[in-house]
Amino acid sequence: MSPMAAAMLSSAPKHVFSPTIPPPDHQAAPPTAIPKHRPAIRRVFSTALRPTVRSIYLPDSSSASPFHDAVGRSDWQTNFAILASKASSYSSSPSSSGKDGAASSESTNGNDGNQYHLVSPPPVNGPNQSSATLDLVPVTNLPRPLSIAYLSPAPKHGSRLRVAYQGVPGAYSEAAAGKAYPNCEAIPCDQFEVAFQAVELWIADSAVLPVENSLGGSIHRNYDLLLRHRLHIVGEVQLPVHHCLLALPGVRKEQLTRVISHPQALSQCELTLTEMGLSVVREAFDDTAGAAEYVANNGLRDTAAIASARAAELYGMQVLADGIQDDSGNVTRFVMLARDPIIPRTDRPFKTSIVFAHDREGTSVLFKVLSAFAFRDINLTKIESRPHRHQPLRLVDDANVGTAKHFEYMFYIDFEASMAETRAQNALAEVQEYTSFLRVLGSYPMDMTPWAASSTTNSSASS
Repeated sequence: MSPMAAAMLSSAPKHVFSPTIPPPDHQAAPPTAIPKHRPAIRRVFSTALRPTVRSIYLPDSSSASPFHDAVGRSDWQTNFAILASKASSYSSSPSSSGKDGAASSESTNGNDGNQYHLVSPPPVNGPNQSSATLDLVPVTNLPRPLSIAYLSPAPKHGSRLRVAYQGVPGAYSEAAAGKAYPNCEAIPCDQFEVAFQAVELWIADSAVLPVENSLGGSIHRNYDLLLRHRLHIVGEVQLPVHHCLLALPGVRKEQLTRVISHPQALSQCELTLTEMGLSVVREAFDDTAGAAEYVANNGLRDTAAIASARAAELYGMQVLADGIQDDSGNVTRFVMLARDPIIPRTDRPFKTSIVFAHDREGTSVLFKVLSAFAFRDINLTKIESRPHRHQPLRLVDDANVGTAKHFEYMFYIDFEASMAETRAQNALAEVQEYTSFLRVLGSYPMDMTPWAASSTTNSSASS
């Protein structure tokens, strides 16, 4: 060690830029027995690069382990990360000039010609430097988990959320995500299951996926995925759907030979396409906006896509016909999914979604389940049955009639009541007596947003 460095280390014992919390192997010591730390020197670079903050605790004994059995390495590193982020703000503060309550600093030159910067933390819990400790980051500054507050309109509502949806930009699911979480960061996914996995893997904070349409019915794929994954329904969004017939600029309707879009969109516009006299082949595509993107990228002048007006703007398409859905009351219901459930309340209308399977030996199970809600005046808004994938068939042996085969089903039910209500709790307790499997998918606020049906149904734009 050079003489200059040795002099610096011996003459500045109070200028230590390190946490004063004792290491794990000193935790049993009294509060006043604070271990001595070696002074740490941080080089100041002349460039504008952002400095890297590292843990600078150096034990007195080289043989002493900085990690104790009572505290894991991850906990120790987490503490340092919080302290380092706080200490970094001290060192970069423009007011750090040695005043009371502010960090003090000194500069000196070493034998190697480089400039070194010594920083000492300010007193936090009083003027006594020996008992000073760095304050941790307040809990209120940490990211908050999803809660009921995200479902109430606010100026910055959803501005920090990453929301996954199926499709590409311009899809109706993207519009639903923007309605559910305004100003959110929408993350497109190529498949429904990818959106589920994005939330489970913490790539996204929430997901917005369709479950039913007023014309096309239920999206069975998402009902199956709700049972397969462990996400919770935390809200719902009802989005009016306004379909447009899109083609490349300059293309006339008479030139079309096929129309591509999502199967739901094709079924919702079947009658209108027939009335328009188009002799075209209908072909299914992954999503509506993806169909428009496919036509635009490949320059298909004989193909049209059914998508939204926003998709036409994004991909430079021409709107041949506007509002081609068969019914102006075309609404798609989306559910908002998150890793954690929200706390049910009773101060606003709530909806609860469940799934159950009936017992093998039970008879008239569905009637008994429905009676549990009817006797308590609970309104049901949805009943959906899906095949039991793990046990699709049930065999019943009877000596008189032989062997009978019964299909096994899972039943999905939505009812208008909150899990915080006693009547809902009693109804589910009774349902559990009749079923072999019962799971609450979520209890969440109902979407009470009014919407107006479009008056431009079946109106055509000039070709």
